Amino acid sequence: MQNQINLIYREEEREMIPLCLDQGVGLIPWSPIARGRLARPAGVSTARTETDAYGRMLYAGAEAADAEVIAAVQSVADEVGRSMAQVALAWVRQKPGVVAPIVGFSRSEQFADILSGLDLVLTAEQAERLEAAYVPRSPAGH
Repeated sequence: MQNQINLIYREEEREMIPLCLDQGVGLIPWSPIARGRLARPAGVSTARTETDAYGRMLYAGAEAADAEVIAAVQSVADEVGRSMAQVALAWVRQKPGVVAPIVGFSRSEQFADILSGLDLVLTAEQAERLEAAYVPRSPAGH
């Protein structure tokens, strides 16, 4: 199942992920770093955030809650001495049923960062902290 799963969009946890687990269907989530939003502190603008209309639509309406989640990612990243992207991706990789997250990058150093974080395993307490500020939302695009 190819679905969107990341720390600021977790709606698939309600029905689709449990169904996939029950039926033995693996998950290959897209946008595990939320189009870069989980790779940098909240409010930091990039060329992508300025021009990505689809990304704005995906994450509209929950910016304050998302900023709290992003702050938690930054806190855990600082704690473990890793990048925010590595922490966000580690959380996705540890979700039951996830086989291979689909990651994107626009620069070779981003790819190198992702690769160097494949050994990161979060504790249950760290995962709980990352998940605590999440606010449920309507499914993407609705």
